[in-house]
Amino acid sequence: MNAEIATAAWPPHQVETLPWQQMARGGTREDRMLSSINATIPPLIETLDYVPPLTVLLETEKALLAVAQADTDAEGHSAALSRFMVRSESVASSKIERITASAMDYAQAIAGNRGNASAMSMVAASAALHDLITTVEEHKRFELEYIERAHRALMEDDPAEASYAGRLRETQNWIGGSDYSPRGALHVPPAPARVAELMQDLVAYLNRDDVPVMVQAAIGHAQFESIHAFTDGNGRIGRALVSAVLRRRGVTRNAVVPLASGLLARRDDYFASLGAYRRGDPAPLVDLFARSTRAAAECSRGAIARLKAMPDEWAAELRPRAGSAAAALIQAFYDHPVMSAAEIEERSGSVASQAYRAIERLAQAGYVTEITGRKKNRVWAASEVLAELDDLDHRIQAAME
Repeated sequence: MNAEIATAAWPPHQVETLPWQQMARGGTREDRMLSSINATIPPLIETLDYVPPLTVLLETEKALLAVAQADTDAEGHSAALSRFMVRSESVASSKIERITASAMDYAQAIAGNRGNASAMSMVAASAALHDLITTVEEHKRFELEYIERAHRALMEDDPAEASYAGRLRETQNWIGGSDYSPRGALHVPPAPARVAELMQDLVAYLNRDDVPVMVQAAIGHAQFESIHAFTDGNGRIGRALVSAVLRRRGVTRNAVVPLASGLLARRDDYFASLGAYRRGDPAPLVDLFARSTRAAAECSRGAIARLKAMPDEWAAELRPRAGSAAAALIQAFYDHPVMSAAEIEERSGSVASQAYRAIERLAQAGYVTEITGRKKNRVWAASEVLAELDDLDHRIQAAME
C-alpha cells in the first residue's frame, strides 16, 4: 500500500484517577462508598493527522458528492429549504437524546406554545444549529465563543440548565451510570480544569483546511463528545458542529444535510463508534458519518424536489388572482410553514378580512391546518411541509437499515 493511503495511527484517550465526593444524597450503598473515579483525557489534536482505510475514504468521497448534489438542488430556494433542513436535522438530533414530540407539537412550539417541553427543546436545537452554522459561515472560522453562544441558544430556556447555558462546565459529568455517581458509567470525560484547554485545541483543529472534510467533521464531533464541555446538551451541540464544518469548508452553501437521522437509525453503532474513537480507532466513526451523510443527502434530494414544487402545485389547484391574498399566502407558507394570525395578515399584504378568506381557501384545500384549536391567537401550519419533515426522517432511517 502506498504511503499516501496508509492508515495513520490515532492516540487513544489516557485515564486519570480523580478523587470523588458524592454530589448528592441518595443512590446505592456502592454509590455512597465511591471514593475515586477514572476519567479519560482526550489527546490534543490540533496538529494530528489521520487518514482512514481506503474503503472508508471512498465512502467519504461518495458522501461529499451526494451532499454537493443535494446542495445544488436547493440553490435559489435556500432560505425556505435551509429552514426546513435545519429543522429536520435538529429533530433527529433531539431524538437521539430520547427527546421526542409529534409534528403538531413541534409546530405549536415554533409558534411559541410552551406546553410541550420536548417540542420546545427541539425548537431550541434548531435555533442553536442555525446560529452556529450562520456564524461560522459569516466569519469563515470557528471560535469557542460561537460554540458557547449556540449552547446558550439551546439551553437558555431549560429551567434546570438555564444558569449553565453557554458556560463551560465547572463540575464533573458522565454518560450512563446513575444520577448520583459515575459508577458503571459508559464514559467519564476529563476533569473540569482540563476542559478549556481541550476546547481551544478542538477549535484549532476545526479551523484547519488541510484535513479531509468528513474526517474533520467526524473527529471534531467525537472529540467534542469526549470532552463533554457543557453540563448538558453536548450531543446536540456536537452534531451541530458537523453541519458547521461542512458549511465552513464550502461543501454546503444552501442547505443542511440531516445526517442525524442516519445516526438515529444506527444509534447503537453510533455510540459504539464513539467508544472505538476513544480507544484510538476513528475509522468506524468516520465510516458511519460518511454513510449517514450520504443517505441523508440522497433522500433529501427527493424532499427538496417536492418542497420546491409545492407552491406551483397549490397555485395550479387554487388558481388565485395575481396579487391576491391567497397568492401571497401560498408563497408565505412555503417560506414560513407555521404562522400566527398576525403574521398571516402581515404577509398577505391585505386587510384582515381578505387574509382570513384566503386562509380558509387554503385550509379547505387541505394545504394548511389550524393547530391551536382556539378562537383567539390562532396558528396555522402547512400540512404537507410538516408531513415531509416526518417522511424525510423515516426515509433516511430506512436507507440506513
